[in-house]
Amino acid sequence: MAGVPGFAASGVSATTAGTAEADLPFHAWAPTPPMGWNSWDAFGASVTEAEYLDNARILAERFLPCGYDVATVDIQWYEAGAASSWYRPFAPLALDAWGRPQPATNRFPSAAQGRGFAPLAAQVHRLGLRFGVHLMRGIPRQAVGLELPIAGSRWRCHEVADPHSTCAWNTDMCGVNADHPGAFDWYRAWFAQLAEWGVDFVKVDDIAAPDYRAREVELIRRAIDATGRPMVLSLSPGPAALEHGTHLQAHANQWRVCDDFWDTWPQLRDNLANLVKWAPYAGAGGWPDADMLPVGRIGLRNFDGGGHGERDTRFTRDEQVLMLTAWTCARSPLILGTDLRRLDDWTLRLLTNPEVLALLRVRGNREWHSTAQGHRFICSGSQGTWAAWLNTSDAPWRIRWPDGLPDARRDCWTRADLIAGTRNLDVPPHGARLVRCQ
Repeated sequence: MAGVPGFAASGVSATTAGTAEADLPFHAWAPTPPMGWNSWDAFGASVTEAEYLDNARILAERFLPCGYDVATVDIQWYEAGAASSWYRPFAPLALDAWGRPQPATNRFPSAAQGRGFAPLAAQVHRLGLRFGVHLMRGIPRQAVGLELPIAGSRWRCHEVADPHSTCAWNTDMCGVNADHPGAFDWYRAWFAQLAEWGVDFVKVDDIAAPDYRAREVELIRRAIDATGRPMVLSLSPGPAALEHGTHLQAHANQWRVCDDFWDTWPQLRDNLANLVKWAPYAGAGGWPDADMLPVGRIGLRNFDGGGHGERDTRFTRDEQVLMLTAWTCARSPLILGTDLRRLDDWTLRLLTNPEVLALLRVRGNREWHSTAQGHRFICSGSQGTWAAWLNTSDAPWRIRWPDGLPDARRDCWTRADLIAGTRNLDVPPHGARLVRCQ
């Protein structure tokens, strides 16, 4: 788009990183940004099998036709007493004889008699969805204290663990000593079990920030590849450091570019800046991740984010349009945090607008330019040209159509044709406009 005013070289171009499209085998497992649902925003660490399946069925019925196909059980599924987003320090965990976490059967009854997540994954697969789980990096401290053996290895958990590499906010695990020859054995045994269960998507936490655990990322990559099962790898939390962008692309399918994202305007405004910064690293198979979408009804048993429990999202409708516009333009994964059982019609239309979601799958030159008013975006490729304006200010933004762009033709959010020759657009405060060009 050279020569288009406001979209000169001073902007951020998604082609500048020189990333190849799907240039590693595991990149083919996420050729477009993953889309789906995660239990965290609504249920914290305490989701039950029944709640998860209720949401998975709705996801399959109402969202799968639009591309949302991953349903993920978030943290603490191996802790029988988990009741909210508040972690219980040094709580007893459900483990097998080799120290690997197992679903707590009081919450996931289909896991009884050592079946693990296999029965639940099978149900999800019959719905046409992919089954996802959350993991903390490392080895359970409980397995380390009990000196349990590692499946298929001559080493034991306490010999491989690094007791000084711990998580600042969760006591379940300690890291591995990546230099120990048994470290890979641990991850290989754990991911082999996940593969046997039928896991398709793995969200690994306490690994991307504040300290980037590059050696453990590499071990996990090897372990997944050793299973022969295509498990999409997501790394959390954020913000990941830009200096690790190349390493992240080479080992993961998505990685967080922010800390836990909640329904406050300052976080949304700042997250847009994160997406613009990371835009050059988005390519088929590797996606900067702006975190879950806190829309609809959230906080049922999650007290994080200053929301004080169950609520409808605090974002205004304009802010939700801004958020979805930013995530799709930047090709962030779209993972829903809402309790889908409480879904309202407006939120459903927001999340399933086909003219907006189409931009996730468009390949082409993507350019961003930031101003005092907000962010401007152009995507130009063989499938056409899109333009977006994202207003992060508290005042309306009057847009004059840039010279050099094809004429504005279609408002993607209203799904209506624009009047021929439209030269001016109004963007509400904390809102966005997304336009398809001729």
